[in-house]
Amino acid sequence: MKDASNAIGRTVVTQDTPEGPGEDRRAAGEPRGAGGADNARAAGEPHPPAATTAVAVALARAAGEPHPPAGAVAGRGAHPGAWKAVAWGFLGVLAFSFTLPLTRHAVEELDATFVGLGRALVAAALAGALLAMRREPLPERRDLPRFAAVALGVVIGFPLFSTLALRHLEAAHASVIVGLLPAATAVFAVLRAGERPSRAFWVAAAAGLVAVLVFAATQGVNGLQPADLLVLAAVASAGLGYAEGGVLARRYGGWQVICWALVFTAPFLVLPTALSADGLGHVSVTVWLCFAYVSAVSMFLGFFAWYHGLALGGVAKIGQTQLAQPVLTLAWSALLLGEHITPGMVVAALAIVACVLATQRTRATAAPRPGTRAATRQAPTPAHPAPHPPGSGGPL
Repeated sequence: MKDASNAIGRTVVTQDTPEGPGEDRRAAGEPRGAGGADNARAAGEPHPPAATTAVAVALARAAGEPHPPAGAVAGRGAHPGAWKAVAWGFLGVLAFSFTLPLTRHAVEELDATFVGLGRALVAAALAGALLAMRREPLPERRDLPRFAAVALGVVIGFPLFSTLALRHLEAAHASVIVGLLPAATAVFAVLRAGERPSRAFWVAAAAGLVAVLVFAATQGVNGLQPADLLVLAAVASAGLGYAEGGVLARRYGGWQVICWALVFTAPFLVLPTALSADGLGHVSVTVWLCFAYVSAVSMFLGFFAWYHGLALGGVAKIGQTQLAQPVLTLAWSALLLGEHITPGMVVAALAIVACVLATQRTRATAAPRPGTRAATRQAPTPAHPAPHPPGSGGPL
């Protein structure tokens, strides 16, 4: 059986090349696409689909891999697991879509800092218990900066900034601005890998930002408010955390990424959470239920599904599932909080979705910047890489 599987593996990665039949490009450490496009054209093979984006390649290069993961590119002949990746990604988006409305209700009776950081502390306790129960080893030292970026982005940045903003904004208003999140994730993904995206990518991303600013300036009571800028800061933080987490999830599995990020951050959350815990005895049951959701689901379980989807399908494809999040959040804001959804919100949300979709459809047109990790030649990949340690990948 082992010999048969090895033979299959050699068949998959071996192709006839000008250098000689059966040259193993992967074993030679040559990135897929180095000459591959020319060979494909010479053989009369079709071009890659237009939906291919620079982000999947950027994340693969940032992770030190010669090519994106299977299923990272949507199109004809997509990996059979592509729908599975989309399902995991959408499950994460569905979990996150309740975050703003429930946070908005929670800050009516709880301090914003307590809600923003306290939920991460609760999630860290759950994460620590899970890691201890499974006896998971510590992450490699080389990955600690990436874990720090995830922690700053999605454990501290997005929860704190968005919670502070929701003291002054309705959840429906904030959800329109958060619709820019997929574009922010794409920007961080290509920048982190040293890519040079096409001009169309930056035009689409800038158009999305302009749409957000116009919406905030025209729909707000007093025009653009500091709370709108807080939501933008939350979006930027989450984009960084998602991009870095998507890379780490392919090494550790989605659930370990958020668990370790929470555990590493927990010691810094104890003091500010304790100082902001005032008047807890007068909080209603519904507010505590909202806090429980954003702690256990938004901060913990939702990331299991989200990062696993990113690991299976890549940010380029799975990031598009976030396009549904502002629409879902608008619906929950109206149904759960009774907020009024204005035509301007709908128009702005659709405009932002269109801009974000455009960023996902564009491709890089130039090589990586000199001196970046993406510009260096990849080390040879073993023909039969060692398996991951037990419990190191995938969902629970």
